[in-house]
Order: sequence, then structure tokens, then C-alpha cells
Amino acid sequence: MEFGVLGPITVWSGGRPISVGGPRQRCVLGALLVHLGREVTVDQLIGYLWSDDPPRTARSVIQVQISHLRRILPDSIATTSGGYALDVDPDAVDLHRFRGLRDAAARAEPEARADLLDRALACWRGVPFSGVGSEYLDYSVVAPLREERWSAVVGWATCVLGLGRHAEVVSRLTPLVSEEPFRERLHHLLITALWRDNERARALAVYEEFRSRLADELGVDPGTELTALHGRILQEDVDREEGASGTPTESGFRYLVRNDLPRDLPDFTGRQEPLRQLEDMAVSDDGRAKVCVITGAGGEGKTTTAVRFGYEAAKRYSDGQLFLDLYGYTSNKEPLDPSSALGALLRAVGVEPEAVPESLDERSALWRATLMGRKALLILDNAASYAQVSPLLLSSPGALTLITTRNELSGLSGARFLSLGMFDEESSLELFGRILGEDRVRREPDQAREIIRICGGLPLALRVIAGRMLSRPKWSFVHVARRLGEQNRKFRELQVEGQSVEAAIDLSYQSLNPGQRRAFLTLGLMIGSTIDLAGASALLDMTMEDADDTLQELVGMCLLDEPQGDVYRMHDLIREFALDRATAEFEADRADRSRARLAEYYLVTAQHAAALLGPRVQDAAEDERPGYRTDLDGREDAEGWFSLHQENLADTIEYFASKDNEDRAWRMAEAVWRFYALHGEMGLLVSSHERALQINNKQGNQRGRAVTLIGLGIAHYISGRFEDALAYLSEAHDLLESVGDGRGIIRALGNLGMVYERMGRFADSAAAIQGVLDYAVELGNNRIEALQWGNLAVLRQTLGEHREAIRCAEQAILKSVEEDQAETKVLAKRVMGEARVALGELGIAFRDLNEALELSLRLRLVGHQIFVRNSLGLAYRAAECWDEAIGAHTEALTLAEKSGDHSGDAEILHDLGVTYAVAGRFEEAAVELEKSRAVAVERNENHTLARAALALGGLAAPAVPADRAHELLREAEGIFTELGLDGADRAREALAALPEPLS
Repeated sequence: MEFGVLGPITVWSGGRPISVGGPRQRCVLGALLVHLGREVTVDQLIGYLWSDDPPRTARSVIQVQISHLRRILPDSIATTSGGYALDVDPDAVDLHRFRGLRDAAARAEPEARADLLDRALACWRGVPFSGVGSEYLDYSVVAPLREERWSAVVGWATCVLGLGRHAEVVSRLTPLVSEEPFRERLHHLLITALWRDNERARALAVYEEFRSRLADELGVDPGTELTALHGRILQEDVDREEGASGTPTESGFRYLVRNDLPRDLPDFTGRQEPLRQLEDMAVSDDGRAKVCVITGAGGEGKTTTAVRFGYEAAKRYSDGQLFLDLYGYTSNKEPLDPSSALGALLRAVGVEPEAVPESLDERSALWRATLMGRKALLILDNAASYAQVSPLLLSSPGALTLITTRNELSGLSGARFLSLGMFDEESSLELFGRILGEDRVRREPDQAREIIRICGGLPLALRVIAGRMLSRPKWSFVHVARRLGEQNRKFRELQVEGQSVEAAIDLSYQSLNPGQRRAFLTLGLMIGSTIDLAGASALLDMTMEDADDTLQELVGMCLLDEPQGDVYRMHDLIREFALDRATAEFEADRADRSRARLAEYYLVTAQHAAALLGPRVQDAAEDERPGYRTDLDGREDAEGWFSLHQENLADTIEYFASKDNEDRAWRMAEAVWRFYALHGEMGLLVSSHERALQINNKQGNQRGRAVTLIGLGIAHYISGRFEDALAYLSEAHDLLESVGDGRGIIRALGNLGMVYERMGRFADSAAAIQGVLDYAVELGNNRIEALQWGNLAVLRQTLGEHREAIRCAEQAILKSVEEDQAETKVLAKRVMGEARVALGELGIAFRDLNEALELSLRLRLVGHQIFVRNSLGLAYRAAECWDEAIGAHTEALTLAEKSGDHSGDAEILHDLGVTYAVAGRFEEAAVELEKSRAVAVERNENHTLARAALALGGLAAPAVPADRAHELLREAEGIFTELGLDGADRAREALAALPEPLS
């Protein structure tokens, strides 16, 4: 690993940055790196983070940060008597590498000294600890570090001036003096270098600017050394033999080293990875000129990133840093033609105006010849096309042309392309903090994040908001969010003098041809936040081939993103721009027809995908017309399609409801329920069904209401709200009976059977399942019959009827003749395995359970994997393989936590507790059984509650005291008696064996 302190606190592994947490954690790591190998006390760390106003929990916070850092740096952080010490290789830390090179330079000869100091300064990447820490950290650690840097800069410049390399000093110090506008020694060295490089006018201009700044802001004059230097320049008192360079040639041409870079933003942030990639490209030496294209939508910060790199890499390009705006996206300006651009560039490097050729080809040839052999950086900003930039590219080995554009510049071979994208939340908050101050952001962190969400992380939008807030100190983030949320006001809020988000997007829009504009505006009408190629062809009413061409054109113009192949999204603000324009320019019926085509695509494909996930009772829409549909080949494709569009499908239900189309709304809700349920998306399941229920109630559609009630019943069943689930499903059953919907009745009864089983009402569960079986036989539906045999097998196994459970499971497998009935086979094999364990047939049990696990893994049935792994725990317990059993139970719980499916938690915790008990680990058994009991109470799982109470009450003291055991066993006896199960006898036997509790 390598570590960065001389800039933002960073850790690299294998050349790639790795996350080291938030600002506090980075600050702690930075402090340990600065004091490498030495103790950093807890009090020091508290001071670095909070100065003299730490919170009450400060020490706990420090401990948490250290704990997180130890995961990243195992065995590297030692706890000392008063704090912590970090032990890593000093050469892996840029600060200590810098100091080592600097110290070696002090002992070296001039040429070697210059090289060592140059390498030392290359370790610096910005301001140490930027974005983290406190005022105390700034003056106690950061300020001394920066002084070390400036001392090294002065030493390097002094050495290089003595070697006569004046242009190098000019190149490096020109950007640095803007960072330190009052540092007189730097200005002295820069003015000296300019003077000795025959840049007398520029030297005098730098002096005058520095003198004016001192007078205006500090009320003082320059020191005697700088004043004396100014006097010598005025008198042309220079020793030309001492190393004056850049003497004009006989032809009168003298190459001018220039730094034309615009002002570097002091609050620049958020682009560390692109800057690292640019740096890597710059340092690689392949003997060729390099070209890099920075692409992105308007407002992403392409220009500011290029300029920041220009300043950071200035020392690499000793023959100048040139900047030219090509006006490819500038209001009221035509793009600069390449001939005019070359004229400006040639004159900038010293070619006399009368020596600039007329033709484009001659200018391009002269430009390449003039720069040949020179290490220069050329930034071409706002490029419109390949034809515009091609004649301008540098060809000298070691030179770099950096282009910013909103187009993909197809045809630019050999170039590296860098896409910036939007700011993440951390970078956005850091930008707010740098502009507005950390305190202002810390007061409203959640509200600041809401602004970031509204702006979609677009840097320009964030800067505009921060600029408005900076000039209005009383504005809060809450106030800004309210203003942005007001109808038709967002773009008015996202503008300040000279900057407008809407204008930035409009410049890209105006560059489109009429067909592209229509497509762009139509895409603004999309339902949901993403769209795939098939959906886009429906929305645009195009063939897939034509839609693909159009979408790729918009991607190339950075108005559309392609986060994965054939999947597209618009940035939120670009989408809002397109929607506003579409609303204004399209007739209402045109927009409605477009959205209706997309909604039908989602409905038809969702019903197709749902049929691949498992047996369905409801039929598809009677007037279904395939029209536009994605072809799906099997369950895996269906899962992938649902996963991609799950949010869009919920929005489609809302669309149908808004159009009072209750039939489409409930059919869409019915199509998506299984995917939402399998993947624990309870929020989407409930919200989509509640919206469908609302519109069906409004329109009086009884069948739609009933089907939607079933979906809500399933959601409440999975969430453990069994009474609510029972109420929904019972009402649905009655409604379906009243309208004579046999298929619907089957579905209602099947789900009622599952709810009754969880509630411990096994007789009711059996009756419901039998009712479904009867209906399935009557309809000749093998799929439903197979599924219910599986459910019946689960019920028989729960009741301890193991042979009957195996028979029912075998019937389920016998009826599962179709390839897409594998889910039923998984269930059946699991039940058979559990039953074999109970019967002592462990060899066959392991075979069945492993087969169930393999099949569930292949089909990615996470819910089934949870229960199969728990069943394997039961098998290992029976084989007295305690560690393997505990591992299997624990793995089931871990998988449940990851997936969000907690429907089996109480049962799995019970089985884990019993396994601990059988293994003689009674304290651990008591902990897990208490957890099981608590979950069962919360979810109203009475049968599991009784089992947990029985097992817990049966543990020996001191794991469970005698009086507590009596309470638990009486609780178990009462529940088992109420449910009519034989567990009541076991509870009474256990009670009888207990000593009477002391009164």
C-alpha cells in the first residue's frame, strides 16, 4: 500500500485508490501518518478533529475510527499507553518520501540536488488534510508542512537558476505564486527567472502586481532585496554571461514560454481519480505525443479539471502551458475554425503575425514544427468536432494535448478518453464546505444531502447553489430545497450572474438536428428513471435498429448516459429540461401516445417475465398485443429484467392509475409481486399494490380489488403481520367467490394456507391447501397442484408427520414436469431432507438437502437458500458435527440479513439455539433462544414462540434460572394447548421435572 498526506488523505493499493472512510477517519489516519512510528495521543486526535470544542462522545468516536482503520490496515496500528502508533514503511508515505529526498538533496552537487528536489516536490498533490480536521490541526500540523514545501520550492528554484535553466523556474513558479500571493521570496525568484530569460516586460509586470497587492491589502512596500532587483531590471543591469537564455535567432523568432491557463479554482474538489489518471498518462514515456479527451455533459467541470491538472503538471511541461477556448458550446459565438485557432496559437508562442501562413495546412505544419522537440501542454477547451481539433494536435514526444468536449469526437484515434460523471455525495458535501464553510454544512447535513440529490451531483448546479447561498448568509439548505421544489422554478434558482444550468444544457440541445431534438424531448417523457433499448423503441415508436442509432447519437453528445449496455438514463436536470420543452412543444395527445406505448411495453414484458418466475393463476390482459417486448429466455433473464426495471414498474402502476386505467394497474401489480417478494422489496410491493387498490376502489373493479388485496396479504405475511395478512386474504377470497373467479380463489386459498401455518393454525392451513388442490385438479393445472403438494409437505413436516411429509413432497416432484417448476422441486427436496433427518436417514437426507441447495443456487432463489442452509444445520446436528451445524445456521441468518428476507429468522434462531444446547454450550443457547422468542412475539408466530419457550425453559441453570424456566414452560404449555398440539405434553413433563421455585 501507498499513503498520501501531501494533499487529500489517500491510500492506494495496486495503484488504485481505496476508500478510507469519511473526513474524521481520514483525519485520524493522516495524523498517524505524519507522526509515523510515534505515539499520537487520544487528546491530540481530539484536538485535530474538534479543536477546543469536542463532543461528549469524542473518545468513543476516536475508538470507532481506529477500529475501522484497523480493518483496512491489519496489524499496523498499535495501542500505546496514551493513544496509538502506526507502523508502515516510511517510503510508502509521500511525506516521509519527500523529506528523505529533500535531506539527500542538501548533501548533493547542484545537478543532482535539482533532480532530488524536483522528485521531492513531485510528492505534493495539494493542501495536506484538505477537507478534514480543525483550526488547531491547520496551524499545528498543516501550516508547518506547507512551510516545508515552500522551503523546498525556494531551494529548487535557487539551484536551477544557478544552472541557467531559467524557463523551468518560470514554468513552475508562475502558478505557485498565485497560491502564495504574499510570499516575497517566490516572487523574487520568479522575477529573476523572467528577467534572465529575456522576459523583461513580464518581470516588471509581476513586480508591479505584487507591489500593488502589498500596498492595497497590507499597506506595506516590497522588501529591500526585491526593490533592488526591480531597480537593476529598470537599468538593464544584467550579466548576460551568467546564463541569459532565449537569445533571438537570426530569423528574429524567439520561442515564448507561456502559461495561459485560466484562474485555478481554490475550492476545486471531487476529481481526484481523473487527475490521477491524467498524471499516470503524463508520466508514462512511450516516445509519442499524447492526446486525452475529457468528455461530459455541460456543467460537469471538464474545464476546471483540465485547468487544475495544468497547474499540477506545469513542471512537466517546461515549454509552456497553452489554453485555447474553441467556443464549441458558447452562447452567441460560432465555434472557432481551426485556421483561426492555429493563428492564435502560433502568435502566442512568438511567431510574428506576418510570418503566419494563409492556408490551414501550412499553419498546421508550422505549428507542429515550432513545437517539435518541446514539452508543452495544450488545453483545447469546448471542442465541437474532430475536424476542429485535428490540425491543432501536438506531435512532439512528451507533449500533451488535453481536449474538453461534449461530443465523443469519433475519429480521434490513439487518444485516451476520460468521462468525469457527476459528483458523489462526499465530493458534493466537500464542495459545499469549501465554499460555504464546514460549519454551515454541519448544521444541516441531511438538508445539504437533499440539495445534492435535487441537483443530481452536477458540479455546475452545486456551485450555483453555493454561490447564491454565499451571497445570502441567512439562506438555509431547507429554504433552498423549498425554492427548488416550487413548480417551474428550479432552473430560475440554478442561475447566478455568468452561470446558468439551463443555458448550459440548452447549448447542447441547440446543436441537435430536428430528428435528434424530437427524440431527446420524447425521452424526457419516459416512465421511471431508466429505459432499455426495447422500451426506447416503444417510446420513440421506432424500430430497434433506428432507436439504437438515435440513442447512441445522444450518448455521444453527452445528453444521455449509458450506465450499461442498451440501458439509458438522463441526468435529473437534463431530464427536467427535456420534459419542460416537450410539454411546451408537443401536442398533448402525442405525449400521451408515447407514454402509453412505453407503459404497454412494461406491462406485456412484466407478464411474460412473471410467467418465467413461477406458476401464475391470473391470466394476462385479454387484449394484450405483443407490440414491443423484450424477449426473455428463462428465469435468469426474467430476474435480470425485473431487477433492472423494478422502480420503473412501480412508476408504471402510478401511470396507469393516473389515467384511471384500473385494469392495467392491477394487472401490473399482480405481475410484479413475486419478484418484489422474492427479493425483499416490501416497500415497492406494498406501495404499488396500495396504489392499484386505490384506483380499483375508485372505479369499483371488484376483481382488481381482490387480486390487489392478495398482493398486500402476501406482503404482510412476509413482514410477519399475520393478522393483517389474514384480513386481506380473507376479504380477497370472499370477493373472488362473489364474482366466480376460480383462478383467483385458488391463489387466495394458497396464501391463506401459508398464513395459517405460520400462525400455528394447522387445521385451517390444511383445509386451505386441500381446497387449492381440489380446484387445481378440477382445472387440470399441474403447476398449481405441484406447488400445493409442496406446501402440504411443509405442513406435515411441521406437525412431525415425517413419512406423510415425504409422500407429499414426492407428489410435488411427480407433478413438477415442466422445466420452470424447479422452485417447487427445491421446496420438496428440502422438506424430504428435513424429514429424513428426523427419521435418522442421514445419508439420504444430506443428498436431498445438497441437491436442493445446488438447485436454489443455480436459480438464485435466495429465500429457499436460507431455509435449505438451516436444514443442513439440522442434519449436521443429527450427525453430531457441531461446528458445521452452527456454521450452517449462522450462514442462513447472514443470508437473511443480506437479502432482507427475515421470514424465517425466528425458526432459524430456535434451531441454532437448540444446536448450541445439544452441543453443551448452554449460555450461547440461551442467547439465541431468547432472540428467537423475541422475533416470534414480534411476528406473531405462535408455534415457533412455543417451541422457543419450551427449548429455553428446558436449559439447565445457571443458563436459565429456575423461576424463569417455570414461566417459559407454562407459556409453552398454554400456546401448545391453544393450538391443539402435542407439545403441551412435553412442556408439562419438563415442568414436572423442575424443582419448585423458591418463594
